[in-house]
Amino acid sequence: MSELATTRMSSKGQIVIPEVIRKKMNLQPGDQFIVVGKDDVVILKAITAPDITTFDKLIKQAREQAKMVNLNRKDIADAVSKARGGM
Repeated sequence: MSELATTRMSSKGQIVIPEVIRKKMNLQPGDQFIVVGKDDVVILKAITAPDITTFDKLIKQAREQAKMVNLNRKDIADAVSKARGGM
């Protein structure tokens, strides 16, 4: 069953995740979250790094898809440069 707790936002916009929730979810200092807000709902979703097996599968899938569309390293470098504001 889900835990329920209340918290407040500080003047700096900081919110403390109550201890009971942190312990139940094994949250640690430095953990990162995606924050989604709509109307009067705010959702925090913990971001977890994939394990090495999952990561290897993702890399393999990305390489296969890149090969299917003839994407090469220069295309990727150019896209990164463009995204970073370079030309």
